[in-house]
Amino acid sequence: MTADGRPTLSYPFSEPPAEGTAIEVAPGILWVRLPLPMALDHVNIYALDEGDGWTVVDTGIASNTTREIWRALIAGPFCGRPVKRVILTHHHPDHVGLAGWFQTEHGAELVATRTAWLMARMLTLDVQKLPTEETVAFWVSAGMDAETLETRRTQRPFNFADVVAPLPLGFTRIREGDRFSAGGRDWVVRIGNGHAPEHATLWSTDGEIVLGGDQLLPSISPNLGVYATEPGADPVGEWLSSCERLSHHATPEQLVLPGHKLPFRGLPLRLEQLVDNHHGALARLEKRLAAPATAAECFDTLFLRRIGSGEYGLALVEAVAHCQHLWHQGLATRTRRDDGAWLYQAKARP
Repeated sequence: MTADGRPTLSYPFSEPPAEGTAIEVAPGILWVRLPLPMALDHVNIYALDEGDGWTVVDTGIASNTTREIWRALIAGPFCGRPVKRVILTHHHPDHVGLAGWFQTEHGAELVATRTAWLMARMLTLDVQKLPTEETVAFWVSAGMDAETLETRRTQRPFNFADVVAPLPLGFTRIREGDRFSAGGRDWVVRIGNGHAPEHATLWSTDGEIVLGGDQLLPSISPNLGVYATEPGADPVGEWLSSCERLSHHATPEQLVLPGHKLPFRGLPLRLEQLVDNHHGALARLEKRLAAPATAAECFDTLFLRRIGSGEYGLALVEAVAHCQHLWHQGLATRTRRDDGAWLYQAKARP
């Protein structure tokens, strides 16, 4: 219990499923974990039993390793029954990577929000040998240091198509408030934003289960980033608004099945923590910006730890997001430096 007597977060499952295996987390729902080649080294997948087949929520990246794991899962824990439907929570590669493979190789139906599908398909088709002029200009505006900028502008960038299978035309759209049946339960769709546009979360109408994707994570906060595709975005504002809206549907008893880490209970408290985490970062940032600075100069203030080269890209887009949120809120100004970088400065409080 918290100091004021409210339930804290609890974790019904202390260990994740081993590779190629599944854990039944609720009647008719299997939890699978797939590997990722990055610091966050896994993604959670959930399979809902339809009797003659399965609905899966997210897919992992497209790789030979992941495909082989899926084949073993279908032959083993899935009892040879096919994946008939894929529901995407959002468009990021670790969630959408094999959706197209399930469509083309398995005949599965793809279910997603319109924005998630459009973003995924657009990004898989947009293959770049070098960063675009717009991307380089965005890095400059964020204050990327000269050495990193010179290195990155001459290297092949990450492309979605590297780890996302081609997506054929055609999907089934879901939107806020939609209801459908899967795995012997009825579900309602609730949309979040900030980490990804039109991120779908799925809430069982019996009040027992929430499929949270990356919108509802237990022990980490998802990346909130601004990118060259929408350089004026305010994902921090969208995130805070989403947490507030979703909190009206949260109860301590719901079992939340997240896209990463362990399933948990205590969603109302977790939503408060997610909001408080960003309010704290914004408060520190506002103090830091008593003197003008670029987003790239605010890493220590925002993250309270050293950012390595492997984390630099995600840290940069998140730093831009937080600086830009203060600007959108009228709490900071921004001016162009002669080299093209935005300098943010907090306004004096009355």
